[in-house]
Amino acid sequence: MKDLSIAPRYHQLREELVAEPRTWLVTGAAGFIGSNIVEELLGLGQQVVGLDNFSTGFAANLDDAAGAHRADGRFRFVEGDIRDLTRCREACAGVDYVIHEAALASVPESIADPIESAQVNVDGTINMLVAARDAGVRRFVYASSSAVYGDTTAIPAREGVTGQLLSPYAATKATNEMYAALFQRTYGLHTVGLRYFNVFGRRQDPNGAYAAVIPRWVDKLLADEPCEIYGDGETTRDFCYVSDVVQANLLAATVCDESATGQAYNVACGAETSLNELFQMIQSGLTRYHPAVADARPRYQSARQGDIRRSVADIARARAALGYMPVFHAATGLAQALKWYASRAQSLGPKAASA
Repeated sequence: MKDLSIAPRYHQLREELVAEPRTWLVTGAAGFIGSNIVEELLGLGQQVVGLDNFSTGFAANLDDAAGAHRADGRFRFVEGDIRDLTRCREACAGVDYVIHEAALASVPESIADPIESAQVNVDGTINMLVAARDAGVRRFVYASSSAVYGDTTAIPAREGVTGQLLSPYAATKATNEMYAALFQRTYGLHTVGLRYFNVFGRRQDPNGAYAAVIPRWVDKLLADEPCEIYGDGETTRDFCYVSDVVQANLLAATVCDESATGQAYNVACGAETSLNELFQMIQSGLTRYHPAVADARPRYQSARQGDIRRSVADIARARAALGYMPVFHAATGLAQALKWYASRAQSLGPKAASA
């Protein structure tokens, strides 16, 4: 029976992969998005290689995503840094597809240390492109970011219409898009970039000074601490559940039309959600796990300089070229994610939840 919770083209692709397993490399395999991709591929009977240096990822993510498959030989892990070309070559050996997720993804950290941001995100990506080229992989899919749109006022954000970049992180992602397109034109390595908007879901780290808003607010609410909203709360973002990001990666890696390669696509839900709406959704969803959350109120702070007022993606090109069709909206994705966050908080205990 067809699973109606899966987009039609992706449903077809999943059946094709089960029938004809392939070998995949996922960089950043111990991270939030990478571990979800690893889990999906292994669930479809694929051979998977994971590469990570645990600078931002966690061994627990790998255990959760791939633990059951370490013994059956379908998962091989290479511990290493993408700044090490030798490790990149080792990981790419015998691989059909590369899904490149490894990066330093924090905008504030890139501002504090632009050199390391460039070394990891740009130099590391060039190493991966070289290793993939030399290994003869079929397709190189890489994580870009909505940050490449900079200060554009175009709503919704469309590929090809960008503004001035606002951070070193954004510059690294824009540079990666240029290098990927160059490697396709110069060396024939087929590449596809995916411009992620506000991705959320299971295994997203709630800790750290620059944690994403959803896991940070969930942890705050479960610890009976106030959530901070900067500005009036009517700032909007395009929140995309991680399962749809996984879908986009596998579709991009296997799209048959070569004219769809050599470019980057928006990956998002295609709908705006304000921070006020987001808070209400999270509060409502968490009440069943922690009744005291029902009385929580956000704490409003002054708007932050440089914050973009509205952000939403036009996903028409990804739909047309890749067959991408998001299944989850912000509310339905949150319903899935909150189960994971609540169970994590319960297993770790109250002290861990409020850390």
